[in-house]
Amino acid sequence: MMTDPIADLLTRIRNACSSRRAQVSLPHSRTKEALVRLLADEGYLGDVEVAGEGAARSITAQIRYGDGGQPVITGIRRVSRPGLRRYTSSSEAPRVRGGLGVSILSTPLGLLSDREARRRNVGGEVICEVW
Repeated sequence: MMTDPIADLLTRIRNACSSRRAQVSLPHSRTKEALVRLLADEGYLGDVEVAGEGAARSITAQIRYGDGGQPVITGIRRVSRPGLRRYTSSSEAPRVRGGLGVSILSTPLGLLSDREARRRNVGGEVICEVW
């Protein structure tokens, strides 16, 4: 049993970036799929595919690299964790690296980036920060 599957997902992405992998394969859940799709929409990951059926479903995400071969994701950090949950209001949603990065919030409207949460005026749990 895994106590923090989101931290496992972030670690798999971090390890794939540092080892220059073209893609990363992840176990499926709706939250993980929403998180990976949000990272793809923000431009940190490439194409996202869900394969399989039932318990054998998996998510495959392409890792994006810049012109110099450096990964687009230079840092990824879990903020709220099972032992210490972090919540924020829409007006106090954290800005990552002065707006160069993105923080992802779990809100009543689903997973949103910090910019989108401020725009929709909704707060929630700060899942992670990516830059």
